[in-house]
Amino acid sequence: MPALAGSLCATARMPLDATMPGGADIALFVRKFPAPEPRRRRGEIWLVAGGPGETGASFYPLLPTLRVAFSDYDLVIPDHRGTGYSAKLCPEQEAADSPAGLSLAGEEWGPCIGFMHANAARSRAFTITNASHDLAGLIGRYRQPGRVYVYGVSYGTQLVLRMMQTAPVQLDGIILDGMVPAETDASLDLGHRTDVVDAVGRALLTPAEEADYRALLARDAPGWIGDVPGGDLRAFMGRLLNFPALRARIPAIIAGLSRNDTAPLIETVAGLQEERARLSAFPQSPSSLPLVMVISGSENNGRRDITAATVANEAKAALFTSPLPGLLVDTPAPLYRRDAFYGRVPERLPRTLVMQGTLDPNTPYDGAKAHADTLSAKGGEIIFSTVEGGAHFLALVAPDCFIQAASAFVDDKVPQERCTPKE
Repeated sequence: MPALAGSLCATARMPLDATMPGGADIALFVRKFPAPEPRRRRGEIWLVAGGPGETGASFYPLLPTLRVAFSDYDLVIPDHRGTGYSAKLCPEQEAADSPAGLSLAGEEWGPCIGFMHANAARSRAFTITNASHDLAGLIGRYRQPGRVYVYGVSYGTQLVLRMMQTAPVQLDGIILDGMVPAETDASLDLGHRTDVVDAVGRALLTPAEEADYRALLARDAPGWIGDVPGGDLRAFMGRLLNFPALRARIPAIIAGLSRNDTAPLIETVAGLQEERARLSAFPQSPSSLPLVMVISGSENNGRRDITAATVANEAKAALFTSPLPGLLVDTPAPLYRRDAFYGRVPERLPRTLVMQGTLDPNTPYDGAKAHADTLSAKGGEIIFSTVEGGAHFLALVAPDCFIQAASAFVDDKVPQERCTPKE
C-alpha cells in the first residue's frame, strides 16, 4: 500500500514467558519507517499502540502527523503479542487467511475460545508484564545510534510504565498520550467506563439540551430508533465522544430527533462509518478481541464477579454509555492472576511528557492528572500538557496540539502547558 512505501519489516522471536527464557517462544512483528533524510536523522521513536487489542497499524493513518512531530526520527512500530502480524491467542482463527482475516467470524469464536482453554498456560502468558518484556527486548535488539524515545497511547501508556518497572530501558524520554488512571483506582477501572463516558457527555450539553435528550430517551419505540446503530441511542452518543467533529453534532441530533427529523442523525452515522473506515484501512488493522478479553478481564477489571444486572443497574441513569462494562461479564477466556508489578509505579523515569484531553471519554482527565502526580512524586521530570476539550488519542483528534507538544519535547524544549485545538 502507498502509505507503507519505504518501510522495513522484521519478525523477532521472544520468550512466551519472560520467566522461562529457554522455553517456548513467539513471533513479534515490527515495522520501521526510516527518517526521510538520513543525514539529518537524530534517532528513533517507538510507537506503542493502545487497546490492549490494537495493532501497530492504528498509527499508519497518522503518519503525516507523526512525520511533522518527529521529522528527523525513524518511526518504529511493533505489533503487541496477540495482535496484527505478531503471534495470536487463536493462531488458526485469527490468521490473515482465515474467513474474516485477523478478525473473528461468528463461527470462529467457539473454536477460538476452545483453543485458548485447551492451551490455557499459553493463553495466560499473554500478560501485560510479558508484553512489557517484549517491548524492552525489541528496543534492545533493534535500536540504532541516536536518541531513543517511546510514545505510548491509552493501554500503550500502561504497557510503557510496566516496562519501566520490569525491564527498564535506557531512554531519552517518554511521551504518554491519554494516560490510563492508576491501576489501583477501582473507581476508574473498565467496569466503571460508563460513568466516565457519561460525565464527558453531560459536560457537553446545556440544561435545555439535556432536558430534550432525556425526553427523547423516555419515548416508547420512537419511529427514528431504526436509524440508530444497534437501536441504542445512549451507546451511539457515547461513541461519538471519541471524535470531536462528530461530538459537536450531538446537539443537532437531539434537536432533530425532538421534531422527528432524522437528517442530522443519518449524516452523523455516515460520518462515524467514514472515520472507522479510515482508521481500519489496512489488512493488519483489526483489533484482537480475544486479547482484549484476556488482559482487560485479568488486570483492568476490579470486579471479576460483575453481572449483567449490575452493569444494567449502574447504567440506568446514564445519558451516554460504554459497551466495555458489559464485555467484562462472564468473560469466556482463561484469565490470569495479577503479578507483583500490578498497582506499582516505576522507581524512576526519564524526562516524560503526559498529554491529556479534558474531555477524554476513555482515560479520564482527573485520573491521568492524579497518576502523573504520583509519578512526579518519585522525583522524575514529568511535564503535564492539557488539551482543552481534547478527546482520546490526541495525535488523532488534536494533531496541532500534539505536534506542538511532541516536537517541542524531543527538541528539549518545554511544551506549552495548555493548548486549544484548532477547529
